Amino acid sequence: MKSKYVILASALLISVATFAQKDQIKNAEKALKGGDAQGALAQLKDAENLIVNAKDTEQAQYYFIQGNAYLDLANKKVEEGKNLSLAAESYKKLIDIEKASGKQKFSTQAATSITNIKGQLINSAIADTQTNKSASGAKKLYDAYLLDKKDTINLYYAASTYVNAQDYDAALPMYEELKNINYSGKGTSYTAVNKISGNEDGFANAKDRDLAVKLGTHEKPKTETIPSKRGEIYKNYALILLQKGRKEDAKKAIADARKTNPDDSSLIISEANLYLETKDYETYKKLVGEALQKDPNNTELLFNLGVLSANAKNEADAEKYYLKVIEIDPKYANAYLNLAALKLEAEKPIIDEMNKLGTSAKDMKRYDVLKAQRESVFKSVIPYLKKANELDPKNQDVAKTLLGVYKALEMTAEAKALKATM
Repeated sequence: MKSKYVILASALLISVATFAQKDQIKNAEKALKGGDAQGALAQLKDAENLIVNAKDTEQAQYYFIQGNAYLDLANKKVEEGKNLSLAAESYKKLIDIEKASGKQKFSTQAATSITNIKGQLINSAIADTQTNKSASGAKKLYDAYLLDKKDTINLYYAASTYVNAQDYDAALPMYEELKNINYSGKGTSYTAVNKISGNEDGFANAKDRDLAVKLGTHEKPKTETIPSKRGEIYKNYALILLQKGRKEDAKKAIADARKTNPDDSSLIISEANLYLETKDYETYKKLVGEALQKDPNNTELLFNLGVLSANAKNEADAEKYYLKVIEIDPKYANAYLNLAALKLEAEKPIIDEMNKLGTSAKDMKRYDVLKAQRESVFKSVIPYLKKANELDPKNQDVAKTLLGVYKALEMTAEAKALKATM
C-alpha cells in the first residue's frame, strides 16, 4: 500500500509541474503580446528545465514564443545580431520538433521568420562594415550562412570580412571550410537599373531581368561574368598560415589547390604571391612567367616584376615592365610613380660627385656638366610625375616630389600653380 501512495505522489508532482509549465508558456505569450519581450523570456526561462519532458505541441509552442521574443528584441535593436541568431536557433528547434512529431502548426511561420532573419543579418552586417565594425559584421554573415548552408557566398564574405577586421584566427577555419567544399563563386550576374530607386538590382537569371526591363520597371540591363574567387581564398588562407609560421602548410595548400583546379589561373597568381611573401624571388618569377602565358596583360604581375627588377638594380628591365603596364592600362598611377622614382635614382651618383668637386677651373667645368646631367634627369621625370599626380591627386608625396623638381629647374610658374592645388 505504501508504494501506491508514492506512485500517486509522483503523479501529483508531474501534474503540478505540467500545469506550472503551461502557465509559464501562457504568461510568456501574454507578456510578448503586451510588448514585454524580456518578460516573456524570463517566464520561459522558469520553464526551461521542464520543457524537455513536455509534449511535442508544448515544446513547439515554447520555442515559437521564444523565437518571437528574441526577434522582437532584435527588431528593437537590442543586441541585434545576438538576438537574431538566438531567434533563428529557437525556430530551428521548433521545426525539428514538429518534423519529428509529424504535426506542423508553427513550422511555416518559423521558416518564413528564418528567411527574414537571414536577410536582416546580411543587411545589418553590411551596415556594420560601413561603420568600421568588421568583426561584428563578419559574425552576422557567418550566422546567415549557418541558417542556409546552400548560400555559400555568405561564408566567403564572412571569411573576407574577418580578414578586414584582422581577426585571422576567426577567418582561418572559414577558409578551411571554403577550401574543403572547393568553393569558387564563379558565375554570371544579371542586373538592371530600377527606374524608381535608381539602384542597380540583381536578378537570378537573364529571363527575370529581361522581363523586368520589358515591363518597364527597369532599364540598362547588364550581364557580367563573376570571376573565380579561389585565388583570393587560397591567397588569404596561405597568408594566414604564413603568419602562424606554417610556411610548408601554406605552400602545400596552394599546390593541392592547383592540382584540383588546373584551369584556374588565379591560383597560379596566388602561389606566385606566396613565394613573393617568402622572398623566394626565383620561384616567384618562374610562376609569374607561367601566369603571364595564360594572362599576358595582367598589370599587377607586370608591375611586381618591375619592382623586383628595380630592387635587383636591373633598371632596364624595370623600365620595360613599367612601360608595358602603362601601355595596357594608361591609368595605372603607381607605374608612372615608380618610373619617375627609377629615373630619379640616377641623381644620387651625380650629387655625390658634385659634392666632391673643388673650386679649380677643371672642377668648375665638370660641375657644369654634372649640373646639366642632373637637370636632364629632372626633366625626364616631369611627364611621369605630372601623370601620377593627375591620376592620384590625394597623394601628397607625388605632388611634393613634382614641386621639388620644378623648384630645382627654376620653373617658378609651374611650381606656383602646383602649390595652389596642394
